[in-house]
Amino acid sequence: MDTRKPAPEFPADLEWINTRNPPSLARLRGRVALVWFWSYDAVNCWNLMRDMHWLGDKYHDGLTVIGVHCPKYPRQCASEGVLSAVNRHGLRHAIANDAQFLMWQAYGVGAWPSVALIDADGRLAALFAGEGRRDEIDAHIGHLLDEAALHDLRVYEPTPPTLRPEPRSALSFPGKVLLDEKFLYVADSGHNRVLECTQDGRIRRSFGSGNRGHSDGSANHACFDDPQGMARWGDGLYVADRGSHSVRRIDLGKDIVETVLGMGRAGRSRPDAADARSVMLNTPLDLAVIADGLFVAVAGQNQVWRFDLVAATVSVFVGNGELGLIDGAGADAWFAQPSGLAASKRHLVVADAATSALRLISAEGRVETIVGKGLYEFGDVSGVNSDVRLQNPLAVAVDARGVIHVADSYNHSIKRVDRETGQTQPLPMTYRLSEPQGLSLLGDKLWIANTNRHEIVCVDVPTGEAQRVPVAEW
Repeated sequence: MDTRKPAPEFPADLEWINTRNPPSLARLRGRVALVWFWSYDAVNCWNLMRDMHWLGDKYHDGLTVIGVHCPKYPRQCASEGVLSAVNRHGLRHAIANDAQFLMWQAYGVGAWPSVALIDADGRLAALFAGEGRRDEIDAHIGHLLDEAALHDLRVYEPTPPTLRPEPRSALSFPGKVLLDEKFLYVADSGHNRVLECTQDGRIRRSFGSGNRGHSDGSANHACFDDPQGMARWGDGLYVADRGSHSVRRIDLGKDIVETVLGMGRAGRSRPDAADARSVMLNTPLDLAVIADGLFVAVAGQNQVWRFDLVAATVSVFVGNGELGLIDGAGADAWFAQPSGLAASKRHLVVADAATSALRLISAEGRVETIVGKGLYEFGDVSGVNSDVRLQNPLAVAVDARGVIHVADSYNHSIKRVDRETGQTQPLPMTYRLSEPQGLSLLGDKLWIANTNRHEIVCVDVPTGEAQRVPVAEW
């Protein structure tokens, strides 16, 4: 006996981000609809996006994909931020911003991300929670489409893509920046390339073909997939390649790109002195070097790994993989989407995004929290230690005195934190930031990836004077 119930109608006042012709159950009749619920801060939602692309392409002749954004943070209630996320991730289907969680409640959703399937007769057929369930969803869609054809309901015309693109610019959603004594390196994430620039912005070299993917080779032919954090060691520029779940090395002398950690696809290895090319990891976001160790913020596994640059082996350094905010040594510590790393002498400072916290890791692997309280303790509050509230911090940089600079992304600001006292104050500056995701310090100059404005900004820290760096081929 068929027990499917009619799917809840989409609320009439739902805010649609990228289309003027929002879907309705009546318009969807004859098609199978996949409605996925997400939040643009969450790494597991990012991973699910690839499944949405894949399923939409596979079933273009009968499936309509619809995204429903349900925010965790106050910043995400604004349509501007959601549209930037839609464009940053290349989503080409209709997206609604469900800031009041009306659709979420109507469909009985309980977790980010979730997927609901609606059959061709407008009935709710299935609900899946979490990532990593593509095969199950795939099989269910195939069954529903066959069922629709059997009952002469199926509509085969493709759903037109929906687009509301960003203005064209030299950079596209730059993720991270790195300064050395001569050059500025930019992860031009939306263009899937890494740039080597002079410090006044002239592009000297570009690494990556611009095509999204995972392939090694010469600078012009290699492919990156949403490159993020970078670190220098010897003649190598190491890059956390988020979308390919790997760490790449650019040989700056030979203009060659090679994979040194990971296998080009997501996995959840727990390595202990393992061959770095034989393990799989999930969503590396930032890198930092201390001596001959390359530390990797493995956001999708809530851990920090150590890659031995001499032996080419890798081990979990801290974090047991659980999502949360618990201090301790090694595997006793819990993280929540570590997204930014910076070396401070023999210590590591971590921007722990999902707990809106800053963590400190000693050389021995002991973790302590500098500021932050937990997964749902966030805001925009200065002060000392437990009084401080950040909102999804994504990058850190530490000056010679040990003062930590934080890209407090959803507060659109830079915060300065005294490592010893936890005293936290905003960096005074008049320049408008929009979800900054990358920081690098060189002397008194702070370089910022002003991500949603597609630019790099340089700030004189003592005065707060800021100016845009005109990155371009002059």
